[in-house]
Amino acid sequence: MLLLRCLWCQDINSSIYKDGVQGQCHKELDRRDFHLPEEFSQSQPTNMTYLLRVSDRAVDVTRGAMGSLLHKLGELIKEDFNLEASVKKDVQSLSEELVTMQLVLRKVSEVQRGNLDDLVKRWASNVREMSYDLEDFVDGFLVQSQPESSTSGFRELTHEICFHLEKGKSHHTIGNLIKDKSKQVQDAAKKCKEYKVDNVVPNASAKAAIDELRILAMYEDKEQLVGINRPRDELIRLFEEDGDVSKENLKIVSIVGLGGLGKTTLAKAVYDELKAQYHLKTFVLVGQNPDVKKVLGNILRKLVRNFNVENLEAEDLIEELQELLEDKRYFIVIDDIWDSTAWGRIAYAFPRNSCGSRVITTTRIERVARDCCKVECKNVYRMKPLGEVDSRTLFLRRTFGSEKDCPDTHRKEEILVDILKKCGGMPLAINSIASLLAGEPESTWEYVWKSLGALTEGDNLENMKQILDLSYIHLPDHLKACLLYICMYPEDREIDKTELLRKWVAEGFVHVSTNGLLDAVDVAEKYFKELINMCMIQPWRISYNNEVLSCRVHDIILDMMRSKSSKENFIHVIDGSKVEMGEIRRASVHYNDKKDTTILETINKGSLSHVRSVLLCRSSLLPYFLDFKYVRVLHLEHKYSLNNYLDLTGISGLFLLRYLKVSCDIFSRCELKLPNKIEELQQLETIDIRVGKLREYPSDIVSLPQLSHLSSMGTMLPDGIDRLKSLCTLQGVDMFKSSVENIKGLSKLTNLRELGISWNGSSESVEESTMDALDSSIRKLSANLRIFTFKGGFAYKPDVPGWITRPPFHRDSHLRELNLGGCRFQRCPEWIGELHGLYKLGIVVREVADGVSIVARLPSLAHFYLIVSGMGEEEKEESVVIPGTGSGAFRALKQMLFNCPKVSLNFEAGAMPKLEKLSLRFRHNMAPQFLPVGIQHLPAGTLKQIWLHVYSNQTQNKTSVRHLLEGAFKQHHPSADITVDFI
Repeated sequence: MLLLRCLWCQDINSSIYKDGVQGQCHKELDRRDFHLPEEFSQSQPTNMTYLLRVSDRAVDVTRGAMGSLLHKLGELIKEDFNLEASVKKDVQSLSEELVTMQLVLRKVSEVQRGNLDDLVKRWASNVREMSYDLEDFVDGFLVQSQPESSTSGFRELTHEICFHLEKGKSHHTIGNLIKDKSKQVQDAAKKCKEYKVDNVVPNASAKAAIDELRILAMYEDKEQLVGINRPRDELIRLFEEDGDVSKENLKIVSIVGLGGLGKTTLAKAVYDELKAQYHLKTFVLVGQNPDVKKVLGNILRKLVRNFNVENLEAEDLIEELQELLEDKRYFIVIDDIWDSTAWGRIAYAFPRNSCGSRVITTTRIERVARDCCKVECKNVYRMKPLGEVDSRTLFLRRTFGSEKDCPDTHRKEEILVDILKKCGGMPLAINSIASLLAGEPESTWEYVWKSLGALTEGDNLENMKQILDLSYIHLPDHLKACLLYICMYPEDREIDKTELLRKWVAEGFVHVSTNGLLDAVDVAEKYFKELINMCMIQPWRISYNNEVLSCRVHDIILDMMRSKSSKENFIHVIDGSKVEMGEIRRASVHYNDKKDTTILETINKGSLSHVRSVLLCRSSLLPYFLDFKYVRVLHLEHKYSLNNYLDLTGISGLFLLRYLKVSCDIFSRCELKLPNKIEELQQLETIDIRVGKLREYPSDIVSLPQLSHLSSMGTMLPDGIDRLKSLCTLQGVDMFKSSVENIKGLSKLTNLRELGISWNGSSESVEESTMDALDSSIRKLSANLRIFTFKGGFAYKPDVPGWITRPPFHRDSHLRELNLGGCRFQRCPEWIGELHGLYKLGIVVREVADGVSIVARLPSLAHFYLIVSGMGEEEKEESVVIPGTGSGAFRALKQMLFNCPKVSLNFEAGAMPKLEKLSLRFRHNMAPQFLPVGIQHLPAGTLKQIWLHVYSNQTQNKTSVRHLLEGAFKQHHPSADITVDFI
């Protein structure tokens, strides 16, 4: 038995075993949170105070870097750092103090900030900042101690860390530094007792872990919206009040209401209901302080795909939009307008034609709503809260999974009635509280009921923030930092899931258990799903296998998070606003051409010297951040710049860097220069380069031992690629430029899960030696690969005859996505029909032949595109039958893209029973001849979108072709959204 000494009362009154804490000291230690670290389990006296390792090493926003810091202090004690025995003892003592301090900080974090004494807030803030500084120092020491860290740059980093931490005492040894930091921690412990920090009363525990299966079930079985039909129909009637809709002048309707009442949801419901009736339609978000030029450009790009708006001013964009919309029946939703002046400029783009066009705006401000409608108050739709019945239905669906299920106790029923009364019919508030109570015992319901406060009094917006704050407090510790990190992104940004997860990992927010069943990104995805389930983030882009690919955050929740983030010194948004800031740990620098001077003033004040995560929305500001040696995450967006060259050689001094992403405008062909000596960045885990010109990586990139994700756009494989054993993702490498030896080296990357290659050469065939090397490598990797992509150049799709009879993938592989759009087959290979795990497939062939029947038997296939391309040769006329009921063909298919200009389709009854989106391509003069047969057999209940693309260089007869195609499909699928494009 080992004894645990309470660091506050010094009583030895708890017994501890290696698997946790037994009994209670007066601090009520939670046995689930502590384990004896192995480095402290050897030859220790039984009456010593032991360091306890917190099981969740992830960073928590309130406790700063405390969790990950304790683990790193444990690393310092290991023998390979050759610390003196006395220094190890000091590290151990320091860790002991920090463990108990972390317990107190946990209690503080469970109390709403407004209920904390100012001295307690100050103490917690000081401890949080102290933990950040300590982690910076320890990271620097650990990096400097690595064998690769012999350069002067590493020594300079450690010297600088010592200097900053000790205010000029850089001559101190590691031992002296540890003693000094121990004294600071001990002083903090004394102040804790003096300020009676430990007397704060925490909220009731409502943090029960959510079973992963339950999360998935609740997410996949999400019920339909509640209470939306009535307001949707009322809004549609506003559109139709004046008679024949098709001949009316432009009508604008504005939805106004409090944030969180569902204005955007209602606008989207009306848009989805009516958009099929309009030639041109789009849904555009605006937000606070909008860049009108950017908004106009977004509208134009959404209406006309790939329209280049880069060099157009706002006036030019307005003219383009007026010309485009002049004789069209259009439907546009402008969501979240805050300013009448901005709306006035945007509105110039919408011609007041007589085609029955419609515009919906949403805003929180009554005056703005009236201005949008030109003071026609009858066209202002004021949002109403949900009624009692709908509120109850929504709450029960979210809490119990069905409105038919009711609270299992009389007391829960009473609390339910009270909660719904206090929520006042606000859907966001109801969802937040219901998610909190799902599966919780009556005691938690009691606590929530008591904590709601004066929800029925005062300003509704502040009351709603109280509810959201309550939901935030009840998030598990590991999710709070993950949620607040989303504040790094600008308002209304669609956030890519993969990018977000990798940043969480790089920041240290993700805890990976020692059993090794899940890697860090897998665990981060679990966090992501939990946040969706708690309604804190909204799924946005969803794949056809129901995987969420991106998310957004409701603006009210983002407001709450930014407020918390700033108060906790977690993230600061630097956008030109003159806000008092202390030592900034994470900075999101937003572009604002009118406030660039203020932004530079903030940067030059020196408060960024310890910044660890940076998002720069303007590349010209990068030089100002190259001196900040503690940066772990650097995301650079090369936008709003006429400079086509981006020099990143200066990042070679960011020795703690773990995540690097560089992205450009979609039309930019920026040339990028990486450091020649990138191997000094030994902590790098992700390099994601989304720019047009990066021909080759630095030669020493293969010396990065932690590199897990490497992405670019058409870059050759580096020599020695086989040394990157940690790689899980490799995207955008050009086989045409790469040597055969390096292609063979891919086979050694046994951890690879995602491989994306391209062929950017001028030849229409792959050399046999290259093909043999690629064949060999892919076969060796196929057991672990989940995603394989082969992209081609714009003009050439090389033939791969060897893959017709020689499958590169084993039939028992775990491949989920196979995108072969960059190469070309004579016909569909038989072996594709044996990849039963595929849910996404893309392939290019010279002739269809029996390719459709081969693919049709894939049981999980949800997304399929087939392109027939002769590359200048005459395509063969063919007829393809899509089997129907009883055949088992395409039983899971949800999206199909069929680009076969001379192939006629015949859909049998019951074909593709789950199809949601159909995309077909025709030649202008062949559209009537090759219209599909059996359109009426496609599933009317699920088919939502039909895209018909017509290749044409003629300007004549487009109207007649459009009417022919629309009429053929509309006759059998009147509720589907049908779009005809001329390419």
